Amino acid sequence: MTFCIRRREFIAGLGGAAAWPFAARAQPPAMPVIGFLGSESLDLYAGRLRAFHQGLRETGFVESRNVAFEYRWAEGEYGRFPTLLADLVSRKVAVIAAVPGTPPALAAKAATATIPIVFVTAGDPVVAGLVSSLSRPGGNITGVTSLAVELGQKQLEVLTELVPAATVIALLVNPANPGNADTLSRDLQAAARIRGVGLHVLHASTESDLDTVFATLPQLRVGALVIGSDPFFNSRPQQLVALAARHAVPTMYPFSEYAMAGGLISYGDSFTDTYRLVGAYAGRILKGEKPADLPVQQSSKVEFFINLKTAKALGLTIPLTLRVRADEVIE
Repeated sequence: MTFCIRRREFIAGLGGAAAWPFAARAQPPAMPVIGFLGSESLDLYAGRLRAFHQGLRETGFVESRNVAFEYRWAEGEYGRFPTLLADLVSRKVAVIAAVPGTPPALAAKAATATIPIVFVTAGDPVVAGLVSSLSRPGGNITGVTSLAVELGQKQLEVLTELVPAATVIALLVNPANPGNADTLSRDLQAAARIRGVGLHVLHASTESDLDTVFATLPQLRVGALVIGSDPFFNSRPQQLVALAARHAVPTMYPFSEYAMAGGLISYGDSFTDTYRLVGAYAGRILKGEKPADLPVQQSSKVEFFINLKTAKALGLTIPLTLRVRADEVIE
């Protein structure tokens, strides 16, 4: 009897041991992780993240269901990129989304040559050294280019139509982002000559710089201002809108978030379109496609917003020609 019991126990033990490898193999694999490096701040990203997740869903990925996220925010401080990226690399994320702007994309490229990277940049990614070509990026990086920098001439044209009395216009750029700053400066100087107005190029890369720049506008007899596209500026829409209101300067902004925050007028890319494309690329990479084989895409949707309340506060009348062209007129 003792022999039979032990024999049965032995056979049962063998059965359990034999089943163990199959049970282990049946466990679901760990979810891939996307490292999301936002060069600005979380409170600005609600709409952009929805668009990014929409693009992911189009490729079959849903956060917490079959993909996880590690979010990092630089708050417009470029010096934080290396530390934030080193952390994401150490966590062995499957993809890094470094958005928006050339500086975070370059920092991500410097941080890893193996983890796939997707970017959003307003400049030329070939000239910036991000990719070898738009059609065949090469390496571990690809992404989406926006029209933010290329639209500078159009922004000045619209602004002079809105404020025809302005004979001197200022352009605010961030010298810490020379790719954007140089291109914007060159394009708007050419546009200003065509429109017959003077142009002052002003620089700011810190919050105290912003206060200084706005304080100098009266001395320069500036009649209107263009805010250049830059992550540092885009992380501070409330501050820039408040400064423009305090100094009563009609201001053109690069994205709709500014107009919705009380800015006079915005003319720029649709973040919804851009971030949906980036999310879709992240999903395709998770499915096994290589960044080197994914052509850099260009977001082509432009949004034009006008804030009537702010126009009234500035004593401006919005021409009908601008009203009918606006995507949204904020009452």
